Amino acid sequence: MTFRVLVVDDDFMVARIHSGYVAKVPGFEVAGTAHTGAAALEAVAEERPDLVLLDIYLPDMSGLEVLNRLRGVDVLMISAARDLPTVREAMRGGAISYLIKPFTAAALAERLTQYADTRRQLTTIGPEVRQDDIDRLFGVVRAPLPKGLSSATCALVAEALRQAAGDLSATEAATLTGLSRVSARRYLEYLCAAGRAELRPRYGTTGRPEHRYRWMS
Repeated sequence: MTFRVLVVDDDFMVARIHSGYVAKVPGFEVAGTAHTGAAALEAVAEERPDLVLLDIYLPDMSGLEVLNRLRGVDVLMISAARDLPTVREAMRGGAISYLIKPFTAAALAERLTQYADTRRQLTTIGPEVRQDDIDRLFGVVRAPLPKGLSSATCALVAEALRQAAGDLSATEAATLTGLSRVSARRYLEYLCAAGRAELRPRYGTTGRPEHRYRWMS
């Protein structure tokens, strides 16, 4: 599945840089660029992208007005505005995320990867959803992510644990996700703290228990 992205920014150079960021993320392609609100609305109607990277400060209208007029497309707001009323209005308008400019390619890649994961999960859920499915789709957690942990990587570890036939060790989780054992263990411990997983010690012949983790459905 490839997701098409429309990049909207009043600065031509910035739009080119952000387009380059998008093009480097596997599974994403640039559907086009726009530099005004009117052009953005027209481009969405013509190109029908999956996602719009939408700046707030546009020469003809606010990006928030564009957001409120868009239908049938997901929107990730990108702006230097960091005041609470603006962020709140973006949330109320249905933006899936908000990135403060300037941001790095890695920061955008993380948001895009998380977006792709959520869209793909929607295709695997049946006609009726469980609360657990809804929590995963909306990113509901019961404990804040510790510094240094990524929400996208956390979702990857959680999915590996959820799909496991039984419990997993940190080493097994690391193998499934491509992480180091130490990193996998940090995410597993976080999931336990968030109430999404439980620790199950397994005692061997040495008397020292092996830490095993099981998804809590």
